[in-house]
Amino acid sequence: MELLNRIFTWWNGPGLGTRIMTRRTGREVGRDSEGNIYYRSGTGRAERRWVIYNGTPEATRIPPEWHLWMHKTVALPPSEAPATPRVWERPWTPNATGTAAAHVPSGSLDVGGKRARTTGDYRAWSPGDPSPDAGSR
Repeated sequence: MELLNRIFTWWNGPGLGTRIMTRRTGREVGRDSEGNIYYRSGTGRAERRWVIYNGTPEATRIPPEWHLWMHKTVALPPSEAPATPRVWERPWTPNATGTAAAHVPSGSLDVGGKRARTTGDYRAWSPGDPSPDAGSR
């Protein structure tokens, strides 16, 4: 069953076509901190670039410098021309949505759903109230 899952389903890893193409024409160009392996084949405008994920195929697990290379924004992969991070950049982390590490704001239903009460600076509008700009006409 494991073999059939790997051959016919993309969510369990690379499909059969990707495996064949990787073996026949793919040249490994590098690996990232997540363990993903990046490949290329062809040259110029006909160049193809792809990734074989280490684990679950999730696009947000591609670091920014490899994302630039995958989308042909830069010509050289980070393994050949490493990107220099700016002083104001935070270190990259994969998307945590749907995991225990996800951001949960204070008014979220996940933490009790209690929203802070409004203060005196807000007054709800009702149909009988005059328009706020009625005096300016």
